[in-house]
Amino acid sequence: MAEEEVIYNEDSIRSLDWREHIRLRPGMYIGKLGDGLSMDDGIYVLAKEIMDNSIDEFVMGNGKNIEVKIVDNKVTVRDFGRGIPLGKVIECVSQINTGGKYDSKAFKKSVGLNGVGTKAVNALSSSFKVQSFRDGKTMLAEFEYGELKKAHKITDTMEPNGTLVTYFADDSIFRNYRYVNEFIQNQIWNYAYLNAGLTIIFNNEKYFSKGGLLDLLKRKTNEEELRYPIIHLKGDDIEVAITHENQYGEEYYSFVNGQHTTQGGTHLNAFKEAFAKTVREFYKKDFDLADIRASIVAAVSVRIQEPVFESQTKTKLGSQTISPEGNISLKQFVTDFLKKELDNFLHKHPEVADALQKRILQSERERKDMAGIKKLANERAKKANLHNKKLRDCRFHLDDEKNERRYDSTLFITEGDSASGSITKSRNVETQAVFSLRGKPLNCYGLTKKVVYENEEFNLLQHALNIEEGIENLRYNQIVIATDADVDGMHIRLLMLTFFLQFFPDLVKNGHLYILETPLFRVRNKQKTIYCYSEDEKQKAIHQISGRPEITRFKGLGEISPDEFGMFIGKDIRLQPVLLTQDITIQKLLEYYMGKNTMDRQAFIINNLRIEKDVLIEDEIEEVV
Repeated sequence: MAEEEVIYNEDSIRSLDWREHIRLRPGMYIGKLGDGLSMDDGIYVLAKEIMDNSIDEFVMGNGKNIEVKIVDNKVTVRDFGRGIPLGKVIECVSQINTGGKYDSKAFKKSVGLNGVGTKAVNALSSSFKVQSFRDGKTMLAEFEYGELKKAHKITDTMEPNGTLVTYFADDSIFRNYRYVNEFIQNQIWNYAYLNAGLTIIFNNEKYFSKGGLLDLLKRKTNEEELRYPIIHLKGDDIEVAITHENQYGEEYYSFVNGQHTTQGGTHLNAFKEAFAKTVREFYKKDFDLADIRASIVAAVSVRIQEPVFESQTKTKLGSQTISPEGNISLKQFVTDFLKKELDNFLHKHPEVADALQKRILQSERERKDMAGIKKLANERAKKANLHNKKLRDCRFHLDDEKNERRYDSTLFITEGDSASGSITKSRNVETQAVFSLRGKPLNCYGLTKKVVYENEEFNLLQHALNIEEGIENLRYNQIVIATDADVDGMHIRLLMLTFFLQFFPDLVKNGHLYILETPLFRVRNKQKTIYCYSEDEKQKAIHQISGRPEITRFKGLGEISPDEFGMFIGKDIRLQPVLLTQDITIQKLLEYYMGKNTMDRQAFIINNLRIEKDVLIEDEIEEVV
């Protein structure tokens, strides 16, 4: 039978209004949608877009306080800036290319200049309210799904100047979403670090910083682990903080006009080059770049006019100059600053210069000691035919246009052939890959990185992820540990967490590591099936299903048929992000759980065990992580 001819004529051409276009193609405006379990999910981009406007008001010298509340998925942001001009309240949140930031004099070094952010929040919210308070008058407008429902008359008010925005993200677009407080708190802390004198109240908790990036690095590191005190340098429109730890990897935090550029960009590249160049010139030695940067923790913030980002979500800077005129190179600006200020600092603080040199020389020795081992390991990985035996790769782990990790690319790390077989048969071959472990991984606590190359499983996993030289070339956005919900599965999970925390902590800190939740029970009759992830859910399901339901306890992933498994790794996938709290270091964390069997750990295990059908199941230790 011949295929039906597709008619292409004038009737095929559609013109969408701003609201329809944003709702039809939300990814163009906010990137990944997600359910809130990843720090780059769309609901956090929406919150950031509203808060960015309030931050811009502060930067322009208007209002020193911002109040943020998120309760039961209701987001409220109140600033005390100038307030939107009352006659333009509706247009500013519902007309694309309308806003005050096109006037570069009013917002000289703003984050958002395209007039899109607030409109995207409006269009992607089931309820959106904006109220402006200005010189004793107020105006309120109410929207649903981007459509104006009620425009209130301008009335008198006793409220101080500013803007109040309240909204609910549309749960038909952000399915089953929830806010992870740690992600919001981290975002708000960044605002505080980058805006001295600003106070943000989030759910009645105060966020304030005097030390800027110095405070940021203090929060991201532990004083006991530092090789030398944090170097903190400030200049006109640039600020940096630098130190080295003992852990593996490189860790950077970069910002432009207060915006956290999670994917870096031209300013971060300039910093890396300038730091290495300055160090080489100071010590008059051509150190290897890898040795200079090994174990570095650094933050860099610049403020430039009309920044150009590589996407609407503003995660990567593309600007080559610090102003639209293009007369000053951004790279040269950063280089000149570091060459002068860092060089001066090292001359004035010889003890820091000595400690930095020792850290570099130590990295040099370790790299040379491992050179032969790495070469043999790389040859073994090629001979092992990784992509046929251990890794069932997906077709599109990269965004072809940008040559970057796709938001939805995932690697499942599984135990055994049965579990990996179920996932392999039910996965989305476009974006989901599977790496199969053989037996229990080695407990690598206290070992050096040499073991990553000597141990076949670790070596092949490292190559599958492409993280040998750091996470910049990580092939997948999400790495998901998928193990059985029994004692052996929990043990394997803990061993894999130890591997990543010990040797690739920046992968965890940047929010790439997750735990897969799979159902423990299936409760069903002939009419209905309910999958349950806990004993409480099972009891509720039993009451929902009439008659005497059939109850199945899944003891392993291999017991779940591929058809069923596809439901648990598809659009309704349940992932728990592995989060690192700020009140404990990785070293102390690993020592507590993986070190000697202390009385404290014994007490913790006893208190966190639950008994289900005569099977001991260790509670979710990664929740504490």
